[in-house]
Amino acid sequence: MGLDNVKHIVLVLSGKGGVGKSSITTQLALSLSLADRSVGILDIDLTGPSIPRLLGIEDAKIKQAPGGWLPVQVHPSHLLSPVLEVPQSNGNEAVLNGGGENHSPRPSNGTDTVTLSTCPVGALYAISLGFLLPSRSSAVVWRGPKKTAMVRQFLTDVQWPSLDYLLIDTPPGTSDEHISLAEALLQQTSSPSPDASPKLAGAVIVTTPQAVAVSDVRKELSFCRKVGIGVLGVVENMSGYVCECCGEGTNLFGKGGGEIMAGEFDVRFLASVPVDGQWGSLVEEGKRPRYGGEVVMDDGDADDDDGDDDEQTVTKERRIETGCGNDNPEKDVSIGPDTELLVDKYRSCSLCAIFEKITGQLIGLVESSHANRT
Repeated sequence: MGLDNVKHIVLVLSGKGGVGKSSITTQLALSLSLADRSVGILDIDLTGPSIPRLLGIEDAKIKQAPGGWLPVQVHPSHLLSPVLEVPQSNGNEAVLNGGGENHSPRPSNGTDTVTLSTCPVGALYAISLGFLLPSRSSAVVWRGPKKTAMVRQFLTDVQWPSLDYLLIDTPPGTSDEHISLAEALLQQTSSPSPDASPKLAGAVIVTTPQAVAVSDVRKELSFCRKVGIGVLGVVENMSGYVCECCGEGTNLFGKGGGEIMAGEFDVRFLASVPVDGQWGSLVEEGKRPRYGGEVVMDDGDADDDDGDDDEQTVTKERRIETGCGNDNPEKDVSIGPDTELLVDKYRSCSLCAIFEKITGQLIGLVESSHANRT
């Protein structure tokens, strides 16, 4: 079966280690899921698989079926209830503005509210060598041929369900895994019929702002050109940090290196992504992000000062960030408990707004291109 049920494949690449490819992959997957797309993550970083930990499913195991491996389900297709944000009594609560140019906090006046409906969420699945290792500290000591064989097995022996997007998280560099992946994917997507095989939509390139990282990531862009992989855009990760308490912004690693590189290679610059400590707390400790004020779910997850547990309102700022209210009555989704799901908690993260815009661009690029081909 392999990739037969996959519509669009997106690679997440970087020529530099430590730039946050796995974090970007995870947030792209969550954001696409919040856009009501079914998503899979294929983690081919064989010596440093981080996806299971970031998704909070390290204890999960891959199941063997007659036709191959079954991916681990992170969450099913379902409906999420709105996120309700209660402003502070003084009306000066600061909500991180992930979409702003300087990522500065913006105040909420506590009075401008709208009513939200439930939010349809696409299913999310993952496959990683991390699910096959005895423990988090287990080392993978493999030579090139065995890495190549493992990558090809992941591409051919996994029984993916019907997916709108498959995101492939890669290791740094342009080594054996990348060459094997490029050859296998280009071979599978070279059919003259656009519907005969899944489409390799292209690659998202991840860098950080400093010159030493950008110089290495340039090699990845050159690699894509040499092997014929299109570049969907560049994401500059760790681009500044905004204090959650005082709102003071600091460019820890400089700023603008990724955007300059994108311009030099004539590729799209997707966004700058700042450092958010609440995102780290979410994936490491499972804590819902909080920025000064208290986030309250409509099921009574937290105390509401007004005592109105049934009120389904939210500030306009959060309404824009969550992207909810997009009802799709024709979509068959199941309703289940959502208060502890990673995708639900992620809607309270300031980075959610940034990735909503990134995935909006990617969906426009990928799906419009596919429509034109068919």
